Amino acid sequence: MSQHVVVIGAVALGPKAAARFKRLEPGSRVTLVDREKLFSYGGCGIPFFVSGEVADVAELRKTAFHMVRDAEFFRKTKGVDVRAETEAIAIDRAAKTVTLRHLPTGKEEVLAYDQLVLGMGSSPVILPVPGATLPGIFTVNSLEAAQGIRDLAAAGGVNRAVVIGAGFIGLEMAVALTDLWGIETTVIEFRDQLLPGVSGHNLASMALRHMKEKGVEFRLAEQVQSFEAGPDGRVARVITDKGSLDADLVIMSVGVRPNSELAKNAGLNVSERGGVFVDETLRTSDPAIFAGGDCVLLPHALTKAPVYLPLGSMANRQGRVIGTNLAGGKATFPPVVGTWCVKLFDLAAAGTGLTLPAAKAAGFDALCVHAGMLDRAHFYPEKGLMSLDLVVERGTGRVLGMQGLAAMGDALVGKVDVVAALLPSGPTAYDLGNVELAYSPPFAAALDILNVLGNVADNIIAGRVKGIHVDEFAALWNDGEDRIILDCREHHGIEHLLEKHPGRWFNIPQGDLAERLHELPRDKQIVLMCNTGARSYEAFVTLAHNGFTNIVSVEGGMTAVNAAGIEV
Repeated sequence: MSQHVVVIGAVALGPKAAARFKRLEPGSRVTLVDREKLFSYGGCGIPFFVSGEVADVAELRKTAFHMVRDAEFFRKTKGVDVRAETEAIAIDRAAKTVTLRHLPTGKEEVLAYDQLVLGMGSSPVILPVPGATLPGIFTVNSLEAAQGIRDLAAAGGVNRAVVIGAGFIGLEMAVALTDLWGIETTVIEFRDQLLPGVSGHNLASMALRHMKEKGVEFRLAEQVQSFEAGPDGRVARVITDKGSLDADLVIMSVGVRPNSELAKNAGLNVSERGGVFVDETLRTSDPAIFAGGDCVLLPHALTKAPVYLPLGSMANRQGRVIGTNLAGGKATFPPVVGTWCVKLFDLAAAGTGLTLPAAKAAGFDALCVHAGMLDRAHFYPEKGLMSLDLVVERGTGRVLGMQGLAAMGDALVGKVDVVAALLPSGPTAYDLGNVELAYSPPFAAALDILNVLGNVADNIIAGRVKGIHVDEFAALWNDGEDRIILDCREHHGIEHLLEKHPGRWFNIPQGDLAERLHELPRDKQIVLMCNTGARSYEAFVTLAHNGFTNIVSVEGGMTAVNAAGIEV
């Protein structure tokens, strides 16, 4: 029987749900409502439009076959009626109607529905400080905002920009402003690292060093208190708890909040902090109303707790599930693990699952293991360094998450995607050490870095080696205690360290160690170092077998130390 489905929100989830439903029920009617003039676009592409990598903002609205997704496109190719610049202001669940307001005219109408879809998305958080709405301060939440930022940069009126927030969008915008436009850019972050909440501190330090080398300045652990205008009334200064910065342009990227007021006012089950609760079919507490995308909460596969993950890829997948169920299907959306990636100049960062702090906060007895190695066969000409952190549960060895950095972003995303796919099934470090992966020298090493990472974790959990991370090494290096660094690499290439730190930095190649044990003190801590951690692990086994007890191995070796910018 023919039905009328009303979909509120037409950026990612809404169009996908509408189109899927119409393919399953061509005889039914669909009305797609959005408050913006420009809708159905790739919002995650905005930083790349600002950077110039996407030449025309219209490209973000086009299909893969170059058709602009405007109202006429939806009418002709999808059979969907679009109401742009129209806001849904009330839902009457008993009458099954939604009240709409046409924003340019203020005209209201009441539209009846058989089933309703809520895909209202999210709104950027605006800092509650004086001057936060001054001209020249932008959030990155619409195509109009993107065009405004790019127009301002292209006009040559921006010499200094300040980005507030070191999350995905903030860092992407910092790259865009610095790389293409040559704008002096500073990032202010309230917390003490980049990518807070999704990356470990050591990987964040490596990313920080790279971005600084590319010209971006950072003010970490600093809080914005106000904005001040110049003589023209536009933003001119950012005032923080530690000083002030001149700014011709400010990008505010401090997070988003789910647009759930409409659902809350309709009496649907909504979190106190925002976010619509849905079941596995993406139904709300009203069986005739579905919701998805940036306005909903979803169960985490590992913690089982509801989480908020405003990701475009997730919204598109949810749209298909909702479209199926609108037509009477039984599709379900699985619990999430939170998989992400971001491009930072010449580095890629990516991750999935829980970070170490998140795992501990969720009650897991967790540890983090680091590995760094080439992403392809060492003899293949084109290769890059990859650094990975694996979060595992101590007793069981269960993998809880992984984050990484790499020069070859495609390789890194491939590794992260493997772990993301495995996480819901509860893999262990041992499983990861033996997972089957495609191999050819141009694409991977014979013993893949994921296998190495799983093996390292398995060894640490079993007590075969005691590893420390680069921040722990830095603390040991600077604390003044009497210990030695035993460099297990060949002598060539490390002479400068031996000359710089006589009596502190020693060298015995791992292959010679068994024959030169008598040269090592037994009354001092020995910190084992090599290039990536592989030879120092072998050295650890040798020393432990011969009665040495106060020994640790630096995970990731000098590769990780250098990447984090630790001076020795």
